[in-house]
Order: sequence, then C-alpha cells, then structure tokens
Amino acid sequence: MSANGTKTWFDQQPRIDLGQSPTPLEPLDRLSEELGGPRIWLKRDDCTGLATGGNKTRKLEYLMADALAQEADCIVTYGAVQSNHARQTAAACAKLGLPCHLILSERVPWPYDSYARQGNMLLDRLLGAQIHVCSLDDVAAKRKAVLADLADQGKTVYDIPAGGSSEIGALGYTRCLAELIAQCRDQSINTDLIVHASASAGTQSGLVFGKSLFAMPGRILGINVFHPDPQTLKDRVSNLVQSMTERWPGAALAEAFEVNVNHAYFGEGYGLPTQACIKAIRMAAQMEGLLFDPVYSGKALAALIDQINLGNFSHLNDVVLIHTGGSASLGAYIDAFDE
Repeated sequence: MSANGTKTWFDQQPRIDLGQSPTPLEPLDRLSEELGGPRIWLKRDDCTGLATGGNKTRKLEYLMADALAQEADCIVTYGAVQSNHARQTAAACAKLGLPCHLILSERVPWPYDSYARQGNMLLDRLLGAQIHVCSLDDVAAKRKAVLADLADQGKTVYDIPAGGSSEIGALGYTRCLAELIAQCRDQSINTDLIVHASASAGTQSGLVFGKSLFAMPGRILGINVFHPDPQTLKDRVSNLVQSMTERWPGAALAEAFEVNVNHAYFGEGYGLPTQACIKAIRMAAQMEGLLFDPVYSGKALAALIDQINLGNFSHLNDVVLIHTGGSASLGAYIDAFDE
C-alpha cells in the first residue's frame, strides 16, 4: 500500500471473510527447469477455500457484504453450465444461509453427458442451489421469470452479474494484487509480468486498477479465454476500471491504467479445450502435482509455456501466474483426456 492514504481508503470497503488468504505464492521449479526460461511463480488462488476455491471467492467477499448491507435475502447469479463462479456463489450462500438461484446457460457445445452432470454441476446441487438451466438465447427470459417468481414470494434479491464482475466484485482482485505485491517484496520476486486467464473482465479489471493504484512496476497480461473478439475483452476491462475510478474518486490512481490481452490461445471457443491446454494440464500435474482446468487456468498455463518456449520472456528473471482455480470442472471434461 502507498503512504498517501490508499490503505485507509481500501480497508474501509465492506468485506466479509469467506476464503483463505493470503493464498500461497510458490515456485514451480521443476516446470521452470524443464522450460529453461524465467522462474515461474504460482499465486495459488485455487486455494481460497470456498468449495474447492478459485478467483470468484475474492469477489464474493465484497459482493456478499454489499448484499447484506442492502438487506437481501436471496441471491441470483449467472454463468455457463460448468460455471466456477456459480459454484462459489452457491457455497457463499450456503455459508451465509441465503437461498441461491443459478441461471446457467448451455453456451458450450461440449457433447458429452458428463458435462451436464459432473464437475461444478454436482457441487452446485450438493451446495443446495436452485439450478435453472436454459439455452443461451433464453437467458433473458429465464432471468425475468425467476426474478418475477422471487418478487411474488416477497424476496429481496441481490443480482450478481456473471463472474461477479462488477466494480464491487473487481475490488477483490485489487486486494489480491496488494497481497501479491507484499509477497513478492518479502521474497525478492520481480513483478515484471503477471499472467492470468481473463473472461468476464472482473479479475483483470481489479488487477489493472490495483496496478495503477499502487504504482506497481511491470505488466498485467490477461489470456483471453471467453471472447471471440479480444477487443471486446479490452473494452470491458477498460470500462470496468473506469467505473471503479468513478465509484471511488478518493482512490487517486498513481498512474494511467493499461489493458494487455493475448488472444492467441483462445482455440475454437469458450469452454473448448485446446490440445496445448490438455498438454499443459498434464505437465503441471505430473511435474508439480498441481491441477489446472481446461477452461480457464489451463489455457493461461498453456499460453505461458508457449511464450517461454518462443523466448518472449527470456529477458525476465521471474514471471507470476495467477491460478484462478477451476479444477472442480475436470470431471466434466473427462472425455478430453482420453489417450
């Protein structure tokens, strides 16, 4: 934190402690040696603890605090069928004793029965969420119907956008960056490059906002895993960071913000694993004992491995990869790992 009042402002934001933090920052030395590039450090946000953890837990700590402040007695949120955000929201609601409604769209053309029954879908049911599955075209109609039904029941609904990606939710990753900066300082790790999977824009927005807020040297690089047009992701991050600056005018930015996105590892679409992603998941499992997922963190890891192999990071001593979680969905993608 800076000495100009940033810490005071930041600590004043309402937050409920739902997860485990600080999450570990650990070296991947076997993988680093295999690749022969910079030393890879993994920020273990798969260890946040809320129903197997993941990046959405940090967002939900702020979102749920806002929901309770508004005296909400029911939560509604959105995602794809195997949404990590939906699973963590269901867990947060269970922890707080709030009814949870998940509107899940069939947006991923993964043609195996396991996708609709295993992974996050199984956990959503175990966590007691009310699940509403619909086609992508029917999301708006399903949302309208669910909200109307809850209104008829007299419920005060708190509506969370997909991925928890609002100004309030994104603040979770501003907090994560402050935590990461302190860990890097204590371990003498350079923050020249921080890599992560980017989809609904909230994680990257919080990091970008934090980089400007804390004047952190280095670059934030989002690996696009969701948007067919990467400019859409850049625009969403820019707009969300701008909304954060407007919501918290007292948080004077120390530098202009920049948005960096790599689209080269998107593959055929969101939720569709690439061969490079599957190979990267196997490498991490067999060389480091770590589990990545084929939708988010696995594609970010594949991007990092390829960029190191290409020599594009050879000038760096350290690179930090944020593990945003998602391994709970591995069972739903069992068919992707057939030999």
